[in-house]
Amino acid sequence: MRRVFTFGLSGVLGSALFSTIAVAAIRNPADYPLRVHIFQFNSHSHYYHPGGGFTNSLDAVDGEGRANLFEKGQPRGFDFSYSCTQRLMVSPGYETYLARWKKQDRELEVLLPELGGKPGETYSCDLKVSLKDATVYIRHNGLLSEEPASDFKKWMDAHQYDPENGKNTPVKPPAAEADAGTPAPAGNGNSPNSQP
Repeated sequence: MRRVFTFGLSGVLGSALFSTIAVAAIRNPADYPLRVHIFQFNSHSHYYHPGGGFTNSLDAVDGEGRANLFEKGQPRGFDFSYSCTQRLMVSPGYETYLARWKKQDRELEVLLPELGGKPGETYSCDLKVSLKDATVYIRHNGLLSEEPASDFKKWMDAHQYDPENGKNTPVKPPAAEADAGTPAPAGNGNSPNSQP
């Protein structure tokens, strides 16, 4: 009788451990080789009233936006739509979010920080994407615009900006020139006001 109980308890604990590992594996950063920089989005929040009460709880958020994808060392702009259980966030500065393809060239799964969670806790949001042809998004004098991906790649190389390999900050950030209001040369990829 004791063996049956021990075996049954071991089976339950083993199953619980396996399911915990399986859930943790879903959030393993190594499973998300791509990087996404979100520039802008709009959103519409949907609420429900739990238990018929007067308090609202967030049910889902959806909308559209613009971002850059970094894949195999190459930048590429894309437009997207989304529907998530939590609010989306714009990428701060040059930072990017971990991502992976759910459907190649059509749907990305992006990991975003869990606000109020433990450090490193994330939630995922799926983006339905429409990739740009050889262009990326950049900020120029505070406005979002596009430039050729090849020009932006030259800028990335010159500033050692490589988000796929943990280099989320350019070696020579153009912030001082941008703050001084220096106009950027159009479309050369070395724009002092360009950022991913």
